Amino acid sequence: MVAPIATPTSIPTGSDIPTYDQVPETKYDLDWADLATLDLSQFDQPGGKSLLAKQLFEAIQKIGFFYIINFGLSQEDVDRQFSIGKELFKLPIEEKLKYRAELEKGGYNGYKPMGLREISPGVFDKTEIFNIPKFIPAFERPQPDIVNNHRPIIENFARHIHDEIVRKLLVLFAIILELPEDYFLKVHRYEEKSDCHLRYMKYHRRTEEENEKSTGIWSKGHTDFGSLTLLFRQPVAALQVRTPEGDWKWVKPYPGSITVNLADSLQFLTNGFLKSSIHRVVAPPPDQRVVDRLGVLYFVRPEDDLELRPIESDVLHRLGYDQTTDNSAVGITAGEWVKARVAKGVDKGPARSEVGDQPIIGGVIAKYYD
Repeated sequence: MVAPIATPTSIPTGSDIPTYDQVPETKYDLDWADLATLDLSQFDQPGGKSLLAKQLFEAIQKIGFFYIINFGLSQEDVDRQFSIGKELFKLPIEEKLKYRAELEKGGYNGYKPMGLREISPGVFDKTEIFNIPKFIPAFERPQPDIVNNHRPIIENFARHIHDEIVRKLLVLFAIILELPEDYFLKVHRYEEKSDCHLRYMKYHRRTEEENEKSTGIWSKGHTDFGSLTLLFRQPVAALQVRTPEGDWKWVKPYPGSITVNLADSLQFLTNGFLKSSIHRVVAPPPDQRVVDRLGVLYFVRPEDDLELRPIESDVLHRLGYDQTTDNSAVGITAGEWVKARVAKGVDKGPARSEVGDQPIIGGVIAKYYD
């Protein structure tokens, strides 16, 4: 897949941060997943939405992962976010800890230091995360100078994602389900409280001994919490997706693309038709193990007060997804689900490698996969 990049949006360019250069892609011929690619430049063309919805419907029959291209951001826009993330993680740990997220209480906004999660007995995660919530009054909070100084760039980037990318994808899902086009937009409004956030994420390189102790798994197979996850292309191969047959396939970082995966809330709302995709992070191939893996992601989550109850849809009825198969989620709101999963993610129970099923809230179980 060769992916041109769409005409860039009007994101401010003034910045004193260094230019970010991506590392070379791996030269190893890995077992890549065969994923569909949606060209979002077709969305506003005559018949474009119907064409994209048909393509997306066919794609999600197999696996809840796909690529999008021509999403209205230049490579310079994307690389600038990587630059901000890189500089952010270079701050002294004492400075970063001033902005630590209240993870134990289910709060995700702010900084997550390394070492909070035991991924296998005696081996802890080497992942730093910094989450920036939506730019609305309800989520105003102290931020490091690098975030404050580049707020226009970060905010315009995040709002473009919501307004010009997420909006289009949510419309396509509504079309697939034969619902009004704004059906999902009404419960994903930017100005309302929800756990949507922009994330900078750094997987620190591991030694061969560390990789051996953890059997090469950096993050066990899991699903994401909200509606959608958008991963901006970065070339260190480490992401794998689980196929319906139970095999793990590598996700290739195509130039000019965003990798998108479906998450828990859409699965709850469609009674399993839109499947929350199972994925994991593993040690990169040998030629990329000497570098840190920096990521820029955007997590889309419904408004906090949305009850995760299956929706009414003729499509779900025709396809046999109209019978609630798991009543345990009924009565739980999207906000409650996210907070419970965040808190469980840092509890001091068994190492993640020893966990298969994890009770979350109200009888709902999160599953983890080897």
